Amino acid sequence: MNRILTRPDNDLSDPVEVRGIFGANLRHLSGRYPSIAGLCRELGINRTQYNRYLSGESFPRPDVLLRICHFFETDARILLEPVDSLSPIATDLLNHPAISPYLGSESTAVPEDLMPGGIYRFSRRSFVDAELAVTGLVYVFRADGYSFVRGYEAKEAMSQQGLDASPQTREFRGIFLKQEEGVAALISRKGAITCTFNFLSRVPAFENNFWVGYVTRTVAETIAGHRATRMVYEHLGHDFGAALRAARSSGFVQPEMLPAFHQRLLRLKEPFN
Repeated sequence: MNRILTRPDNDLSDPVEVRGIFGANLRHLSGRYPSIAGLCRELGINRTQYNRYLSGESFPRPDVLLRICHFFETDARILLEPVDSLSPIATDLLNHPAISPYLGSESTAVPEDLMPGGIYRFSRRSFVDAELAVTGLVYVFRADGYSFVRGYEAKEAMSQQGLDASPQTREFRGIFLKQEEGVAALISRKGAITCTFNFLSRVPAFENNFWVGYVTRTVAETIAGHRATRMVYEHLGHDFGAALRAARSSGFVQPEMLPAFHQRLLRLKEPFN
């Protein structure tokens, strides 16, 4: 963990103030996630104890603080300074002088009207079994001026490839980039040496809550299988009832089991060009 950095005017003599700063920072960081209960499970921290951190009643042991800092990709300064005032720990790669004019803030500043935050239901043809479709949920959120996406691979897809199907292994994350006609995303699982490139553009229909595009895998060409297919995103916003209903049917499904408009946009019987 990086050493604790303080400002000259910080008064660390009042533990109540320290706990208050930490609680406010933790509430800010936790607000990026749709469920505190789910966040506690991922962190491996008791929900009651986590609520005490959030309310400023207590702060964690050093080992728990280390776990929290690693998860939120920050450092122990969250005990001392408002999180909004902290400068990034790591170098901002996309704004590095060598690449900034090409993939800097002009690309990474994805406005809400182009790709709103919240929960999305997605569907596409399966890469593992071309006769099946895959559907699931992803969460789009913003942090530090960037637009991110996170979700989980289908358990069946991981198992069929002989891979660990635990939540930690199945989770994927990515970053969105603004494009002329939509958005692109580069997405990968943690520690994976392959990724997917995604492109989506909004469909002018219904409540303007559908995007269609394609996803490609960074794998070598093979005679069997395919590396690119159409994909649909449906914005559910923060409608957790709709998200729960969609979650019950996530994973591999027969194409005719997909929502009708997903089937229409995917055009599974037509070749992808």
